[in-house]
Amino acid sequence: MTRTPLRVAILVVALTSSALVIAAPSSSTTKQNPATKSEMPVAVSKAMTRFRADEIRAHTRFLSSDLLEGRGPGTRGDDLAMQYIAARFEAMGLKPGAADGTYYQKVPLIGITTDPQRTSVGFEKGGQQNKLTYLEEYVASDQTQAESSSLDSDVVFVGHGVVAPEYNWDDYKGLDVRGKTIVMLVDDPPGSAGEPELFKGKARTYYGRWTYKFEMATRLGAKGAILIHTDDAAGYPWTVVRNSWGRERAYVKVNPGDPALSMAGWVTAPTAAKLMSLAGLDLETVVHQAHSRDFRPIPLNGVRVVGTISNHIRTIDTANVVARLEGSDPKLRDEAVLYTAHHDHLGVGTPKNGDPIYNGAIDNATGCAVLLELARVWADTQPRPKRSIVFAAVAAEEQGLLGSEYYGRHPTVPAGRIALNLNFDSIDEFGKVANVTMLGADRTTFYPTALRVTRAMGIRIDSDLHPEQGSYYRSDHFSLAKVGIPSFSIDPGDEYAGKPKDWGNKQFKDYKENRYHQPSDEFEESWDFSEGAQIAQLGYWIGWEAARTSTLPSWKAGDEFLAARQKSLREAGR
Repeated sequence: MTRTPLRVAILVVALTSSALVIAAPSSSTTKQNPATKSEMPVAVSKAMTRFRADEIRAHTRFLSSDLLEGRGPGTRGDDLAMQYIAARFEAMGLKPGAADGTYYQKVPLIGITTDPQRTSVGFEKGGQQNKLTYLEEYVASDQTQAESSSLDSDVVFVGHGVVAPEYNWDDYKGLDVRGKTIVMLVDDPPGSAGEPELFKGKARTYYGRWTYKFEMATRLGAKGAILIHTDDAAGYPWTVVRNSWGRERAYVKVNPGDPALSMAGWVTAPTAAKLMSLAGLDLETVVHQAHSRDFRPIPLNGVRVVGTISNHIRTIDTANVVARLEGSDPKLRDEAVLYTAHHDHLGVGTPKNGDPIYNGAIDNATGCAVLLELARVWADTQPRPKRSIVFAAVAAEEQGLLGSEYYGRHPTVPAGRIALNLNFDSIDEFGKVANVTMLGADRTTFYPTALRVTRAMGIRIDSDLHPEQGSYYRSDHFSLAKVGIPSFSIDPGDEYAGKPKDWGNKQFKDYKENRYHQPSDEFEESWDFSEGAQIAQLGYWIGWEAARTSTLPSWKAGDEFLAARQKSLREAGR
């Protein structure tokens, strides 16, 4: 990846001018939310008046324009987005944050696109094949990073595909799945009358995420893994699966010989029903059996997955765009508060209503716009914070949090010296909110501070509004939590000023059904960017508190990430 200072300098001039032109219709400055002088520190009070909704509007408009072609990882549009963000960081006077002295932390990825013309997948029993229709009945990706892989393996239904000792749950029961294709449900085992909070009840845990299921299948040496999709279990319709998996998928490069799935795929529920019927089984019956601890894997009576997955493979040239504001305290400047948002989306894909560009305006041009506005205000903050502030626009989130995972493994500040990560992913821009969610914040020792700040701003923190979605495990803060960093996203709630109480929830439902991961996620002139400014203000104050706290935040006792935090602190000499 070669990006010269000249190219960045040109972009600083050209794109800064463009942003000012775009922002011209409004020069308003968003007023601070109500808070008494005793509640809001003077430095924060001054900063609050500098947040501008029109700046966020301008960034969102540009990053989601057709010019950027949906910001697919490693594409021209993705490169333009990264250079725009780096140019803005440079114009603000922020230091390059990557280890090589640039703004670009390279993320080495391989892009794999299934070739539907040369790919054929089906179920076979007794010499008879049931060939599946790509995109309509299944999607699949070859994670071995080979040009093609042959499929010919026995099939076993392994229920939810979960091994969770803390819940005394094991769907595999010691079964050797090496060389087999396993079929799984894409959710958590459900609670029961006797154990309503099993796997956190209605809340989705990481055990219910597709990433966990493929990771476990790989670890156990399976040849392939197939997830059974339903809207309720996945939390989104088949169109989202098809749009996300029926195109190029990105993976971190694997070494020869490393375990990898020859087929990581999804099938629709009707397709799964046909598969079970071929084995003389009933889908509804085996799903019911899978809801019990006593469940044992079910071989599908001579059924085999057969066929070939052929791929187009390329090296993806992408990066995390990282900038740094140096802290003022000689003892604390080597520690940091980390702000993140992902700059990628889905690129160009299957047209819908004649439109092939998946612009990703809400997801996540808005989050990047908030990140840039935070960077602008922080760059002008005086006096400087005690700890350093790091801004990272991360890559390939839509491919499985790959950019943030890479940052977690190669942090520009050791994980044990990062006080807090605040992530921004999909800000609706419908106007000011009365409530927010901060999934995971209540699991950290920093939560009392977050509560104090939001209350002072007249905002309520609500619990997960859609716990069945498993949202905590679906955005970049999760990658950083896995290495111990106290991490959470700041997400708008569902109550909007001047709107009926159920209005926000209706907008969320409409977005999920009609725009999420679709070409229709486009910039709209009618959006009210006071919401983005409000979220940025909240993120600033919380970050300001984390930058000056005497004790580094951690996870609460018993939390799944506490051991990683303790390890990171030891490694950092804390």
